[in-house]
Amino acid sequence: MKQKNKVSSNNQKDIEIIERLISVNRVTKTVKGGKKMSFTVLVVVGNKNGSVGYGKGNAAEVSEAKNKAFESAKKNMIKISLKESRTIHHDITSRFCAAKVHLRSAPSGTGVIAGGPMRAVFECAGIQDIVAKSIGTSNPYNLVAATFVAIKSLLSPKIISEIRSKDVSSIIKKRNIILGLENNNNANANQDEKKWINRL
Repeated sequence: MKQKNKVSSNNQKDIEIIERLISVNRVTKTVKGGKKMSFTVLVVVGNKNGSVGYGKGNAAEVSEAKNKAFESAKKNMIKISLKESRTIHHDITSRFCAAKVHLRSAPSGTGVIAGGPMRAVFECAGIQDIVAKSIGTSNPYNLVAATFVAIKSLLSPKIISEIRSKDVSSIIKKRNIILGLENNNNANANQDEKKWINRL
């Protein structure tokens, strides 16, 4: 019995989900006999290990709307691949309605340079180093949706190698040449490639 309890407690730690409340809005609807008031809530959840999701909830009370939003976000969680488990693999730009976001990978120690709803998404996903910029509307619903469109479109070298039927090492080598990181006179180039492959 003791062993089972230990296993269950370890699983709970591994599947620990972080919740971030983005916005709470009061909505009034005019109906026969007067106005009906309700609340809409937007939340983001994640496990800080590449899994993240967002959801919306609407109810007459804030607590009920939060519960609905958290349940919806947990159902809609997606898995994204991270470079060295800290940043995204490549720069990307995406748009959702009037919101446009730019995401750029960053070196170690940069931190999360983003504001508002985008920061909550990155923290829940476990992204530690990233530079993000939003253009256009500041509506949190559109910003979160645009950020998720971007992270869904991210491709890792492993995924690209499977699509193009090539080795991961060749994909990484071409990427390093484009970024100016490849040096033919560097004796440690092969060791760096092996490290990248092991971190995928």
